[in-house]
Amino acid sequence: MPSIECDPDVARDRLEAAGVNVEPGNTDYERWRAERGEATAVAYDDTVVVQGSRPTDLLPMLRADEGGRAHVYFDGASRGNPGPAAIGWVLVTSDGIVAEGGERIGETTNNRAEYEALERALAAARDYGFDEADVRGDSELIVRQIRGEYDTNNPELRERRVRVLELLDAFDRWTIEHVPREVNDRADSLANEALDDG
Repeated sequence: MPSIECDPDVARDRLEAAGVNVEPGNTDYERWRAERGEATAVAYDDTVVVQGSRPTDLLPMLRADEGGRAHVYFDGASRGNPGPAAIGWVLVTSDGIVAEGGERIGETTNNRAEYEALERALAAARDYGFDEADVRGDSELIVRQIRGEYDTNNPELRERRVRVLELLDAFDRWTIEHVPREVNDRADSLANEALDDG
């Protein structure tokens, strides 16, 4: 069970700001408890202990002042191009998967879905307090546009590129690389599962 030396009031504020419900403790020694996903945080006088099968559901929020590096994976999918579309994204640290998401985003093109997935992933990494992001995706076009190696002629994609660069500017350090689909498997699966569920 990871434990974090911190001010429990600051930790509570951080969790509540992230939308996590914080409740009174179960004993005289517990100041408060919070649950998210497969993790439970219990606050004592100067320590917060995180229990559960996936402590990473809460740890990054509690360690937000420590910053740290996230591996950010993203993928967008469109069936029909344009057609029904979905996104998938994953944040990974040395502790494992910190957060992930997948959802349908209506009808759009594959490239727009890729940008939407990248925006969501970067916003999540920022909200978790990471100060470094190593971004990975299997869309060579998007990666090269973000790097400035390819022009972005479509006005909507140009706007999305600007938004992504603004999100990246929030990090102290970032990289973006094209990876094979098998390396991006989890984000790809989340996008396709969201399409299948629709």
